[in-house]
Amino acid sequence: MGAAVELSVRALLLDMDGTLVNSDAAVERVWRRWAADHGLDGDLVMKVAHGRQGYSTMALVLPDRPMAENYADNTRLLAEETADTEGVVAVPGAPEFLASLRDVPHALVTSADVGLSTARMAAAGLTVPETKVTAEDVAVSKPDPEGFLKAAAELGIAPEDCLVFEDSEAGIAAGRAAGMRVVGVGPRANAYAPDVVVPDLRAIQVSPAADGSVLVRAEQG
Repeated sequence: MGAAVELSVRALLLDMDGTLVNSDAAVERVWRRWAADHGLDGDLVMKVAHGRQGYSTMALVLPDRPMAENYADNTRLLAEETADTEGVVAVPGAPEFLASLRDVPHALVTSADVGLSTARMAAAGLTVPETKVTAEDVAVSKPDPEGFLKAAAELGIAPEDCLVFEDSEAGIAAGRAAGMRVVGVGPRANAYAPDVVVPDLRAIQVSPAADGSVLVRAEQG
């Protein structure tokens, strides 16, 4: 572990895939199959797929395709991903991390819809936070900050007092665009310069204070 960093905030906003749940195997299966069906380089597709809603990924890699086709494909792929939970597990430390947030304002902010987020959290043995923002709740995918800003508003916490936990380029960009500090979780986050990077959630300690603030201690990896 590297040097410890302490951050004082008032709420935590949590991505799901790659942050709380390791679903990489399922994501790779579905999206590489989709890439092959469309004659695309699977590696290229995977570089942009993490953290985004499906239609947003499709718009990047097939820029001339009508959005109506992207939305239709997105619906189909969500169903495929929801049905495929093989290999979906909790990120190390996730159960303990979520348990430590019992008395801390927090929300799930995911590009998955309700069905997919429920299936993956259940497969990983994790409880979905009471406050959540899913694909159905936003008009625009990450890297747009809408999801994080909506979660902050629902919790009644100013954006600058929220701390985002993310793993992907799109998610980290969304947190920054929302005016929030970002903790990057896992090796994928290293490339996108979050404020702090930890190897997994075992490196996080959360201590709520009597004044409503929350001290987050991160052991950088």
